[in-house]
Amino acid sequence: MRSLTAEEYVEAFKSFLDHSTEHQCMDEFNKKELPNIMARLGNGKSTINVLGVGSGTGEQDLKMIRILQATHPGVLIDNEIVEPNPQHVAAYKELVNQAPDLENVSFSWHQLTSSEYEQQVKEKGAHKKFDFIHMIQMLYRVEDIASTIKFFHSCLDHHGKLLIIILSDSSGWASLWKKYRHCLPSTDSGHYITSNGIADILKRLGIEYHIYEFPSGWDITKCFIDGDLVGGCMMDFLTGTKNFLGTAPPGLRRQLQEALCQPECSSKKDGRIIFSNNLSMIVVDS
Repeated sequence: MRSLTAEEYVEAFKSFLDHSTEHQCMDEFNKKELPNIMARLGNGKSTINVLGVGSGTGEQDLKMIRILQATHPGVLIDNEIVEPNPQHVAAYKELVNQAPDLENVSFSWHQLTSSEYEQQVKEKGAHKKFDFIHMIQMLYRVEDIASTIKFFHSCLDHHGKLLIIILSDSSGWASLWKKYRHCLPSTDSGHYITSNGIADILKRLGIEYHIYEFPSGWDITKCFIDGDLVGGCMMDFLTGTKNFLGTAPPGLRRQLQEALCQPECSSKKDGRIIFSNNLSMIVVDS
């Protein structure tokens, strides 16, 4: 067994997105809560500075940019992106090129990890301040979560907001990571972090925050169908492992499939197995 390469991760992640309500869940937050949060940004400035950390292919970024445009009509938006995956950067640029409504928005990409970006900023010595920074589903992959949050929080301007989107403790992932960690292979790299862990870090740093919880589900039915290519790809995403179903010892595979069916991880709906993918949106004050 081996870990996924960056290219394989992109493919596995797509299989997850195609069968989950992750983006619809974020859309709910964007619709219900984000306009009020955005309206308080900028403090009357003519340019609002935005930083996306681990922005991926940019779909969620552009949705948030459009809400910012709607709440601050005519204001210039300077949008910087930190994203290490070259495929994601290329897809994001293509998305921007096809968008007709971003005339007051400037884009600059840094094809770097968050820690490389932090190092670059510190070496330059000039510390640009941002009105809105977002870190969507990316803190699992950083080296040091607490120092990453502390650094990007220090990049906020007065009245700025940092948005962290992370898996909720009510999600199946939280149960899987806490109770059934022995079912996951050692090739699954990254931190098993959920919203309570982030809240603990923010409390230790003495930073004010507010958490919004939104339900989300992931249809993992195909993970239990022998030889199903999509199911195999989804299991690769879940375990961070290339061809998990084909290379894992049968005992480990069976253990993980049994764990996924436990009521604290999944529910059954119309004959489908829906894994809980609930998200926490943590809005952090400057």
